[in-house]
Amino acid sequence: MFTGWILLIVVGVGGMIVSQVLQSKFNKYSKIPLVSGMTGRDVAEKMLHDNGIYDVRIISGGGMLTDHYNPLNKTVNLSEGVYGSNSVAAAAVAAHECGHAVQHAHEYGPLKMRSALVPVVSFASKWVMWVILAGIFMIQQFPTLIWIGVGLFAVTTLFSFITLPVEINASQRALAWLNTAGITNTSNHSMAKDALKWAAYTYVVAAIGSLATLIYYIMIAMSSSRRN
Repeated sequence: MFTGWILLIVVGVGGMIVSQVLQSKFNKYSKIPLVSGMTGRDVAEKMLHDNGIYDVRIISGGGMLTDHYNPLNKTVNLSEGVYGSNSVAAAAVAAHECGHAVQHAHEYGPLKMRSALVPVVSFASKWVMWVILAGIFMIQQFPTLIWIGVGLFAVTTLFSFITLPVEINASQRALAWLNTAGITNTSNHSMAKDALKWAAYTYVVAAIGSLATLIYYIMIAMSSSRRN
């Protein structure tokens, strides 16, 4: 149990460090303007059209780094700091989110898997803690209940790991297009690459954190089963 706590703390600290570095990178590259003067919205629209996609809307939302692609209503949602900004950071983020739209249009396998898991993960995330707690307190009456809870959390962990190739591939598509379309150049392409690299690290840490939590829950279940 102690080992489990140490693992969770290490992952938590790592996550905070990555988040702070990402914020620093975004702030830094948000001050570097594109030579073309294109805004995040302009970049998103051009990337979609260059890939033959005309049925995806580009909308602006609140918050910071809340950018995402919604496959259900086919919208690229750009945060305020990206939508109207003509910076390298805005271009990188906008292109990344459009990378998901391209994945959707091309029926990219991992994205289809992740989308299919969304309803299951939503259910599991809502009930997993209650099931595990009930399993601990009712270990004698229902010894398998706690393992059902572990199974529910395992689904969320699987989702986290399926997300990794989806995010990495979207960044690869974005960077390749930014280069070939001439949106970035030799002086700033490395900045866009660096920004997306640190954004990807947040998903890596999230996946590792989910795995660490799963291991911790398994240890709890094993300990409870032995006491029973």
